[in-house]
Amino acid sequence: MYEDFTVPDRWTGEPLHCTWRATIVAIATRHADATDIHFSVNDRHVCIALPNLAWVEQKRRTGKVITDYLAAQLAGRYLKQAIESGYDNGREMYTMTVDEVLDHAQAVVKEAGGTARLPSLPIIYEDVPPLKAIGAQPQGAPAA
Repeated sequence: MYEDFTVPDRWTGEPLHCTWRATIVAIATRHADATDIHFSVNDRHVCIALPNLAWVEQKRRTGKVITDYLAAQLAGRYLKQAIESGYDNGREMYTMTVDEVLDHAQAVVKEAGGTARLPSLPIIYEDVPPLKAIGAQPQGAPAA
């Protein structure tokens, strides 16, 4: 679905290969109340920030939880739509609202035919820390 897809850039028509790279709770890495879903877009690092309040709202409204698989898929769907609409302008980070997270979560589950049918996420590197694998470092950390 949305963990590994190719979509043409709206303005240039260039095919953009988007691949999920990591899911990182941003409280620790950038002191934000969010969960960051990291993608590689033609080797460019892109982060989709999902507010942690979305997990609480999803549980409150539906009684169901947002899993890691679902979070990656809904962030990928958001990224794909941003590229298709021309909203992607090369920024490194996009922030979703709670309602956007819930809407995309519902759409992904419907497309997949249920949460049990969501693709599993690949293990990128077994022996490399996630931040190093995506070429990022915690905010305020000295440059390597």
